[in-house]
Amino acid sequence: MVRKVGAITIGQSPRVDVVPEIEAILGDRIEIIEAGALDGLSHEEIAALAPGPGDYVLVTRLRDGSSVKLAEQRILSLMQARIDEVVAAGAEAVLLLCTGEFPPFSCRRLILQPQLILHHFTAAVAAGRRLGIIVPDPGQVEQAGVRWAGMGSALAVEAASPYGPVEAIWQAAARLQEWQAELIVLDCMGFNMDMKKEIMKRTGIPTILPRTVAARVILELLS
Repeated sequence: MVRKVGAITIGQSPRVDVVPEIEAILGDRIEIIEAGALDGLSHEEIAALAPGPGDYVLVTRLRDGSSVKLAEQRILSLMQARIDEVVAAGAEAVLLLCTGEFPPFSCRRLILQPQLILHHFTAAVAAGRRLGIIVPDPGQVEQAGVRWAGMGSALAVEAASPYGPVEAIWQAAARLQEWQAELIVLDCMGFNMDMKKEIMKRTGIPTILPRTVAARVILELLS
């Protein structure tokens, strides 16, 4: 029997940069149904969702491979509509393809919020250790500092986008290494397995990748 899980991106589907790595972990007994909050929207409509002063900033990928910044509050109703769609299509659980913080959504199925999974997973291993966080955009550094406050013995946050030049990611990791981080969290679903492996190769620091952590939680729930 093939089980179904919904995957909701805050950008546009399909997420060819994320979902294949999750599918590789889930195997052929779990089917992913994708949907995107920005599916079907014009460039003008997407531009109207940009963050303003004081907004909670999210960064995501569009179908053409470009990235865009969004105000969380402006996409919540779009996300809810996509959640309803994948559940109607038979999804037994719904994974949000974003590590941002979200309010509760209405859903009769399980909803997996990577930020909650990531936060609790990190808390289990970060006690007494210097924790480094990499977020996609400089506008997210302050909010990440608040979100991860109190985790580990000390905290440092760097910005480098998984949708831009990879050299910026290596530089961010190097700064965390110089700061003597003992654990690194890649705080965005856009970071991939190759990026994680390269960071660990360059720094020797254990690194947590949200997409693979989330995939293994799905496997535990549905297999």
